[in-house]
Amino acid sequence: MKKTMLAAVFEGDGRLELQERPIPSIKGDDEVLLAVEAASICGTDVHILEVPPGHPATPGIILGHEYVGRVVQVGKAVSHLAEGDRVVIDPNLTCGLCRYCRLGLPNMCETMTTLGIFIDGGFAEYNVTPARALFKVSPALEPELAVFAEPLSCVLNGVRKIGLEPGENVLILGAGPIGLYFTLILKASGAGRLLVSEINDYRAHFARQSGADRVINPQSESLSEIVEEETGVGVDVVIDAVGSLITEALSSVRRGGRVLLFGMNARARAEIAQNDITRNEIRVMGSYIANNTFPAAIRVLERGLLNLRPLITHRLALAEIEEGIKLMREARAIEIVVRPQS
Repeated sequence: MKKTMLAAVFEGDGRLELQERPIPSIKGDDEVLLAVEAASICGTDVHILEVPPGHPATPGIILGHEYVGRVVQVGKAVSHLAEGDRVVIDPNLTCGLCRYCRLGLPNMCETMTTLGIFIDGGFAEYNVTPARALFKVSPALEPELAVFAEPLSCVLNGVRKIGLEPGENVLILGAGPIGLYFTLILKASGAGRLLVSEINDYRAHFARQSGADRVINPQSESLSEIVEEETGVGVDVVIDAVGSLITEALSSVRRGGRVLLFGMNARARAEIAQNDITRNEIRVMGSYIANNTFPAAIRVLERGLLNLRPLITHRLALAEIEEGIKLMREARAIEIVVRPQS
């Protein structure tokens, strides 16, 4: 094996640099060395590279938290994996001992850290990962589809909270990658009228392709009027996949309906009429990353339950990653698969 590898390193202040780094080696008995087969660029990566940053990250680390790899070497204490296995990675490393982990809420772990954000991740040819973060997948599952496991596991956590019943009407606010995953899953789950609100024509096209019954541009159409026209009383479920649209969500949901807040924007602020939530018995829920939903995401992928391939709009070599970041920032891509080994 060669001694160095290409890696995309976050250097702070919006800078992502391609560097030659030493290939990492296993230091702990519970660690695994991976050859990264594919990684994808997430909206979080784009937020990290904003100035000022929209999401914290550790300068000097290799970015990339959505990735799939092939096992190259395992530590002495690793018994569930072997050389050659294909694995997907849960990048959020939790302690299992804090108050929230013991309440069954590892996504609320008090000492959580994240591969590809605070410690080295998958925008590199190789990566060393704790074995507990790895889930073996079928070798028949292509890397460019396996890479969907991490975002799908997060979306499935939200889907469980919604508790959608067949025939219920849904409004999804935002048709970025997350909004499109919700569209695909809820369509497959038996949603009635599935409406998507999106101002970008490029993304609107993919919303229609993913199963939206109607796509609304709130800049040129009245969202509230169309929701009333389509449902009569408001939708049963609203999902804010943007992170700043709670006002629109509350005005679109029916009495007794549910609002799921999924998108994240730390700078977003909204004035809310709390009495409307109380009087109309609206259930408002937050959903953050995955919570024991990786096995379910893997089942969805291995059984081919969702047509995800059309969402892959670009395939890039690692040396082209800055172009990929630009495309995502400008909303001219949906899913960008990066191949570090190419």
